Amino acid sequence: MKHRVVVTGLGIVSPNGVGVKAFHNAIKVGKSGVRFFPELEKLNFSCQIGAKPEVSEEQKRKYFSELQLKNFNSSGILYGVMAGMEAMEDAGIEAAGKDSEPLWDLGIVFGTGTSGVEKFRESVYLLDAGKVKRLGSTTVAQTMASGVSAYLGGKIGAGNQVTTNSSACATGTEAIIMGYEAITSGKAKQMLCGSCSDDGPVVWGGFDAMKVLTWKHNEEPERGSQPMSAAASGFVPGSGAGAMMLESLESARERGATIYAEVLGGNVNNGGQRQQGSMTAPNSIAVQRCIRSALESATIKATEIDYINGHLTATVKDPTEIKNWSEALKRKGSDFPYINSLKGMIGHGLAASGSMEAVSVILQLYHSFVFPNSNCEQLHPEIAEILDRERIPTELINTTLKTVAKASFGFGDVNACVIFRQNSN
Repeated sequence: MKHRVVVTGLGIVSPNGVGVKAFHNAIKVGKSGVRFFPELEKLNFSCQIGAKPEVSEEQKRKYFSELQLKNFNSSGILYGVMAGMEAMEDAGIEAAGKDSEPLWDLGIVFGTGTSGVEKFRESVYLLDAGKVKRLGSTTVAQTMASGVSAYLGGKIGAGNQVTTNSSACATGTEAIIMGYEAITSGKAKQMLCGSCSDDGPVVWGGFDAMKVLTWKHNEEPERGSQPMSAAASGFVPGSGAGAMMLESLESARERGATIYAEVLGGNVNNGGQRQQGSMTAPNSIAVQRCIRSALESATIKATEIDYINGHLTATVKDPTEIKNWSEALKRKGSDFPYINSLKGMIGHGLAASGSMEAVSVILQLYHSFVFPNSNCEQLHPEIAEILDRERIPTELINTTLKTVAKASFGFGDVNACVIFRQNSN
């Protein structure tokens, strides 16, 4: 028996809003989370702007004790735990008591690109100084790849599969598909899925060295990220975390849970770094196969897609992505679905991007709107040849969406696409 899968909880820690309510309000008005960082200027970065969540001490202490915060400086894990626990609370699921059995039917797939980068940096200094005993008892937990899922698993008491995936910028979308597959196969009833990313110079420096970041907007940060624009000059580095609770429809109904949307299916594949694909560039044939396979998994037709949340990073590959969507769906002009990119507001959240963007997708689907594309007044001419200008709105559109697609494409030529539908029970 194939179980239907629904979304019953959301959580997010974003550069333009910490918590679902703040984030929801922010994306409706196109609020930017990009700002100038003097530290990057001092370090001679070409790109001196970025996007990171502004988390208060009060917000930290909602999920971490004073003892847990001692010597804790792993931003990605912090963001991931906050987003994951908000999704748990939003779904109305209580963590297992300390003396209770684990929640055997609840699992976690929470991805990341790096874990505890600043903790690693601190550890190197201590080790070089011969101060190994000062590393502290949480160094391993903060720096191991599965640190975020381990922290969440302990706070929740999850007894099903608890793991961390890592597929560069496709990580978050892939995590959702992995959770969906666990539930639809009957291996779990509830799966907390999401992803997070560290931030700061150590994480962002490599991209600056690659010259893929914009350097033209250090004095006007909010104009820095320009997906699909003719003036796009590279992406803005970002960070944060997004999370959603996936659940079997039977379980959600039994609990009387709020159902935000249904997950119809999805697909993950790889271009093999062949043909025009490489470590950093997509194989368009593979991208199109991924999209079409996601539609097949969801058992829907391409004509049913009302809206696309693209990867769209504000680089030279944006026109290529639009061409791939058009080829895969066989749709163009006024027949092309609405499409937008959250990166215009919060930059590129790297491993966290797919999950943060997926939360924005569910909010649009559930509340019937399409958020505006920021900094896209001057549409790229190659994109303008494929679809009508109105399909890339620059102002809020209130409209009912039924079936939507979210895709992410990452380094290593990895692709992930998931299909959501408006809840119909």
